[in-house]
Amino acid sequence: MKPWLPPLMIAVAAVAGVAVYELRQPAAVEAPAGPFVESKTSQLAETLPSFQLADRDGTMRSLDDWPGKALIVNFWATWCAPCRREIPLLQKLQLEHADEHFQVIGVAVDFRDKVLAYADEMKIDYPLLIGEQEALDAASAFGVEAVGLPFTVFSDRRGRIVTAHLGELTEPEAALILEAVRHVDAGKRSPQQARVELGKALAALPAPPEEQD
Repeated sequence: MKPWLPPLMIAVAAVAGVAVYELRQPAAVEAPAGPFVESKTSQLAETLPSFQLADRDGTMRSLDDWPGKALIVNFWATWCAPCRREIPLLQKLQLEHADEHFQVIGVAVDFRDKVLAYADEMKIDYPLLIGEQEALDAASAFGVEAVGLPFTVFSDRRGRIVTAHLGELTEPEAALILEAVRHVDAGKRSPQQARVELGKALAALPAPPEEQD
């Protein structure tokens, strides 16, 4: 029996092109992705929410454990094909931009044993927070009503959310978003101004070629 999804959730997933998570029976939908679209029922939080999840060692961590960092918080799962494709880019962003105070945090909405095995296989070198329902609740704390994966939130160094991206992130998109975060950190834009400008800039990018799992 397929999991029941509300009509709004199906519509959001179909438009955004993400993997929709349901703990008992995950299902993946791939299509062009883009900026998270706010609605009457899904409003992105203004600042990073407070939650705790276990890291790879089992220690409870929160986003407050990386003070002074501009965070790239990526929600993902091992069964999600676009999530898996995205990991090398996230590792590259961490390597190339760590000296600019950017920090990638992976939040795995998945079973712990699967996450640990896959993280070892892929040699993921950025911090991971792991949970099942708890991780879904963490995503909801960002203002997300229907959780699609991958889902990535970008904050400035003061913990203010600049933007969010629904679906697989591409390198050109990441470059535009990181530049917007730099402008916010430098006081050249407010998070709201950066979000509006980003929406236009991201929409102008050429569509990425179709990927195969």
